[in-house]
Parts: sequence; C-alpha cells; structure tokens
Amino acid sequence: MRHGGRIVLGLALWILTVAASEAATRLAGTARLEPVAFADLAGWDTDDHGAAFTAFLRTCGPLSEGADSLRPAREPEASLLAVCRKALAAGSLAGPAAKAFFETHFRPSAVVPLTGEGFLTGYYEPEFLGSRKPDATYRAPLLARPDDLVTVPQGETLPGLGSDLQAGRRTETGYAPYPDRAAIEDGALGNRAEPIVYLREPGEAFIIHVQGSARIRLPDGSSLRVAYAGRNGHPYTSIGRLLVQRGEMDLETMTLEKLLGWLKDHPDEARSLMRENRSYIFFREAAELSLEDGPIGGAGVPLVPGRSLAVDRSLWTYGLPVWLDGRMPLSLDHSEPLRRLMIAQDTGSAIVGPARGDFFVGSGAEAGTRAGLLRHPVRFVVFEPVAAP
Repeated sequence: MRHGGRIVLGLALWILTVAASEAATRLAGTARLEPVAFADLAGWDTDDHGAAFTAFLRTCGPLSEGADSLRPAREPEASLLAVCRKALAAGSLAGPAAKAFFETHFRPSAVVPLTGEGFLTGYYEPEFLGSRKPDATYRAPLLARPDDLVTVPQGETLPGLGSDLQAGRRTETGYAPYPDRAAIEDGALGNRAEPIVYLREPGEAFIIHVQGSARIRLPDGSSLRVAYAGRNGHPYTSIGRLLVQRGEMDLETMTLEKLLGWLKDHPDEARSLMRENRSYIFFREAAELSLEDGPIGGAGVPLVPGRSLAVDRSLWTYGLPVWLDGRMPLSLDHSEPLRRLMIAQDTGSAIVGPARGDFFVGSGAEAGTRAGLLRHPVRFVVFEPVAAP
C-alpha cells in the first residue's frame, strides 16, 4: 500500500511538473509563474466560492463536449477537462464544499510580468435605444456578419494575409485583407452585410463594437439582444487613449459618459477619430438569450456579472479560474478591495498579455459607469488544474 501510494504521488508530481513547464514555456520572455498557497491569497476564505463554482460549471459543459467556442482560444489541457468532469459529476456546490473543490483540484500560481505589472479593465453590456428601420433619429447601423468574411483560426495564418490580421476575405485568387472601418462605413461591403438595428449616435454603435454585445430597446417597448458574430481582423486601437494623448481628456477623470458626450458634441472629429480604430465588429441577433442571461462571451456561454473574465486567448484557455487581487473603483475618488475568483470565459482584441484581464461588470448604464472607471493594477493568479487525465 505504501509503495503504491508513492507511485500515485510520483505520477501526480509528474503531471504537475509537465503542466508547469507548458505554462512556463508559453510565458517565456513575458512573465514567470510563482507558486503560492491558498492561505496566502488575501480574501480567499471570505470569497463566494459557490458563485465562482457556478460560473466554472457553466463553462465545463461545452469544454467537456468539445463544443465550438465563439472566439477560439487555446485548447484546454487534459487536466482541466478532468477537473471539469469532476465538477459536472458533483453538480451544484456552495460554501465550504465549493471552496474545498477548488483547493483540491487546483494550485495557485502568481503571474509575475518581467516588466510592468498586471492590469485590469472593465467592460459591460450596453443598453441603448434603437430601431429596426432607419430614420432621422436612428441612423447608425450594427451590421450582420458578411458572407465573405473568413476568420483566421487562433495561432494560424492564411496565405495572402499578414500575421497581424485575424480575418480576411476569400477572393478568386486566394485570401485578401478585409476592408477596414473607414472602407466599411463608406460602403465597401455593399449588400453583403445587412443592418440588424440602428442606433441614435455613431458613438453608441462604436461603444457596442468595443463591448461586443448590447441590449437594444425598440420604439414599441420590446427589446433585442445583439451578440458578437465576427470582426474584420484589423488591430484594435483605443480611441480613449488617443484622446488622452491629444490632450482632449485626462485619463484620471475619463468616464464612459464623458467619452460618449465628446463623440456626440464633436461629430466631425469623432468620425475621423473612430476610423483610426480600423477594427470593425459584426453582430447577430441573440434571440436565445433571456432577460436574465448575460451576453455571450468568447467561450460561447452567457457571461456572469462579477465572475466572468476576458483573458488573452493565445495564452490561457477558457474555463481557467483566475484569482484577482486589486481595487474596484466605485467613483473617481473612491475604491474598495477587489479579491475574487473569476473564470476565464471571454477574450478581446485589446486583452493582450499574461497578466491582463477584462472584468465583466454587468449590463446597463450603471455597469457601464463602473466598467469605465476600472483601469487598475492587479495581482493576477491563475489556478492550474492538478487532476490527472
């Protein structure tokens, strides 16, 4: 019995070593992993482990079934799939049972960037007024995915496309770069991309492009949800950063309301500014979502406010638990500790780097205000699965 125990322990240690080396290889030159104990995670004992487990379970079903994700990320390791199967078998866990599950099946490792520090921003699901038909009030369209858009699989390239392009269009002679934002707004797609709904302001449509989803309230009192359906593949440029660099706004006092106000009050400058972000997002109507559901994230499942995290999909897999230790702003001059277990369920063009995250705050104007304030340093701790395949 004792000899057999040594064999099992040795196998477990070997699995841990392989997992650690794989992660270390991915992060080489950008960050290092430092193992930490659960007891060293400030706030770990008082977090809502049941809420984190529910969010984790939501991703485990599609991962275990090998379902296609909305925005493909790294393939999950066998050890994570094994933990997911255990979670699905356990069903709903809360309190000490959920806490014990994470402590049994994961080990925390702090992600320490070789330069700089971890950084966290926030995002949300906007809610705006809109109409299915254009008129003098509603004139800024959200477009459906065009039929000639080809998305480049994560980590791959297509002939004729530069390595910085994540999508293109199929032509008679091969692949070509897809039109950028300015060209699309000038009509380069013709009838290939039909409008789904129209917003009041181009700035509102732009915010939805940045957030990737929205709730639209229609004139008859009904509403519709739109979800990400693809992008033209060009790199993302932050117009907020451009405004700060040009002295139009101050980073410390910038809010979503201020940004939308500037875009509305400076229509000509705003049009040129938004076109500097060559990335363009296409949408679909998400009729399958109930009012209670969050928007669909990159993993293909509804997001959970306060528990869903967008990560760099080239480095981390969906379903990975991530502990955050930082500050959550409540206003421009007041914040509170943020110590919480999140689940990687989404990604974003601007979310690049080993210790870079985007915190899903929720839906509506209040969530938008809070999301716009969140741009803070954070300690980023990944929970590496330790269960054998």
